[in-house]
Amino acid sequence: MINETVRRLFLAFAIAISPMVSTASESNQMMEPEHPYVFHLIQAELWQATLAEEDGIYYPPTYDVDGFTHGTANPAKLLVVANHFYPEVQGDWLCLRMTVESLQESGVKTIFEGTAPVGDKPANFEGSDSELYPHILGGISPSAVLAAHKVVRTQDGKFIQIEGVTDSP
Repeated sequence: MINETVRRLFLAFAIAISPMVSTASESNQMMEPEHPYVFHLIQAELWQATLAEEDGIYYPPTYDVDGFTHGTANPAKLLVVANHFYPEVQGDWLCLRMTVESLQESGVKTIFEGTAPVGDKPANFEGSDSELYPHILGGISPSAVLAAHKVVRTQDGKFIQIEGVTDSP
């Protein structure tokens, strides 16, 4: 009799929590990034300065305002992001390639959230609300970077290619 009561209570409990279990597992799947890398666009001179410092850590110019370092996981969005946020910033650019794991190993957590402004520039580019973007909760250590890719621009400053990441123009 007690065993039957316990069994019924267990079944009732299992049925009651089953929607919560499936919701939790669905949200965990949503949190796993679709793309394996985290990319960060950076002015080449700022990265070179970071590399020249002993134990240098890079923080973007808008870090104090934004509270994190912006990233992009989807390589197809990199040029859209670059041309939206940085067309007026002159000079050579690089695209740093990292993973959530390489950032974590350097002591920095990465979370995936909706788009956010960069400094005072709103995040209202085409497709900005269609996916989550990696927000790096700290600076970038050279030890977290797997590769630095050259960014190609036209003479008028338009970003057109990231060597080894995006297709040729």
